[in-house]
Amino acid sequence: MPYLDKLHRAQQANHSWVCLGLDPQPDRLPVAALKWDEPLLPFNRAIIDATADLVCAYKPNLGFYLQWGAAGVMALERTIAYIPDHIPVILDAKIGDIGHTQAAWGRGLFDVWNVDAVTVNPYVGEEAVRPLLAGRPDKAVYVLARTSNPGAQRFQGDLTAGDGLAAEVLRAAAEWAGPGDGHCGFVVGATYPAELAAARALAPAANFLIPGVGAQGGDLAAAVAHGPDAIAGPVINAGRSVLYASAGLDFAEATRAAALQMRDAINELRAH
Repeated sequence: MPYLDKLHRAQQANHSWVCLGLDPQPDRLPVAALKWDEPLLPFNRAIIDATADLVCAYKPNLGFYLQWGAAGVMALERTIAYIPDHIPVILDAKIGDIGHTQAAWGRGLFDVWNVDAVTVNPYVGEEAVRPLLAGRPDKAVYVLARTSNPGAQRFQGDLTAGDGLAAEVLRAAAEWAGPGDGHCGFVVGATYPAELAAARALAPAANFLIPGVGAQGGDLAAAVAHGPDAIAGPVINAGRSVLYASAGLDFAEATRAAALQMRDAINELRAH
């Protein structure tokens, strides 16, 4: 099944554009999770069980697992396997190397771990994308275009003026996936709402992964207004504000409540 079709089905089934980041931080894990000798997998399982009917995707960030060493990598692999098959898994790794290295990433992440999408840094050009998408119509990459961090504009430029690296990436990357290949989407942060509209104009057919809503103060209304493409809605990422809604025994229930609140806020905006 093409990636965008799988994403659309998950969005329709759960009435949701919410993507939940599964990013275990040692200093923020709830007290209840620390009863386990290796808390990552049981923590993630509890979160997934509490939210699998409320999200359209899960997004584990590779860095949060590498900090735990081999145990973290094993927990990540098992977390990916635990996520229900109908919900897309986006591995946030921001990989971006030349062809043969990217091909190795593709074999590991797509063919072995069977994630549905990965984030990619496009600095080296199309060689960072082509080896991942070629012949994999059921997969996707989200190319970094406009990231949500405060220092993004220095190198990425001003999208509203159509200038800079971000604009060039949005224009060029649409040609990096051919017929029979996977989907090339973009990371576009909600912290720059005017640039979300500009990004959509430059890439009308691409799916958007939109970080920055929640703890970073991004504009949810702009994400809803400019996020959708012709097939699916955007993947609006929820991170710390949802995952760590409580540090107590009720951590899973609190995450569910926060995810539900975010889903309902998005759907209310969609209705207007």
